[in-house]
Amino acid sequence: MTYRSLLADIQQLGVRNGDVVMVHAGLRSVGPIIGGADTLIRALLAAVGEGGTLAAYVDFEPFFEEDDNPEDIPVFDKRVARAARDHGVLHEAMRTWPGAMRSDHPDAGVVAIGAKAAWLTAEHPFQYGYGEGSPFERIVETGGRVLMIGAPLDTITLLHYAEHKAVIPDKRVVTYRRRMAESEWVEFEEFDTSEPVSDRFPENAFEIIATEFLAAGGGVQGRIGQADSYLFESGPLVEFGIGWMERYP
Repeated sequence: MTYRSLLADIQQLGVRNGDVVMVHAGLRSVGPIIGGADTLIRALLAAVGEGGTLAAYVDFEPFFEEDDNPEDIPVFDKRVARAARDHGVLHEAMRTWPGAMRSDHPDAGVVAIGAKAAWLTAEHPFQYGYGEGSPFERIVETGGRVLMIGAPLDTITLLHYAEHKAVIPDKRVVTYRRRMAESEWVEFEEFDTSEPVSDRFPENAFEIIATEFLAAGGGVQGRIGQADSYLFESGPLVEFGIGWMERYP
């Protein structure tokens, strides 16, 4: 795969100039790329153009256990904290891309490149970081889109925002802390994102939601390189996800 072939595939799927696109990618699924992850990022940025924005969920690897000596636990520094390894090579490459901006939340963190990067990543709330005021809400507000390039449908991070907004009675809540400065610990409270937020939901709830959304005519499917790929409108996807969660028996 080359820059030109990838750009053509991305545009064929429906990414347009000026779009705000949140991408998830499994690079191995795309196949051999001349230039690797950097070439795919260049193609994505060309597709959204100077007026568009490319975003990705980065999370981070804390590399410690809760019972470790607090003095040995490293400070979270968003300038150097690597994207979580299970998000793949592309997300880490975006984190270090020239001009990339990263939100302040250590676990719900988002990186963005482009015209709306500063707005998307600004003032990310520490409490309930997938909800109100978060980059996820802003992606929906601005009519953004979600692009899955060879990534499993159960990894659509934006659906955590749907979990936050859905009115259901039994959401799990977790509390934890992060060392955010040399002597400063911050306590966090969040709906549990490690599994579906309700014990009633199946483990692959996000995959089911996305698959049913596609079957109902939402989103488009195609190929980018060799990878099965999907493009979703963020607002309708979140609305569908909220409805699915609120109706689920």
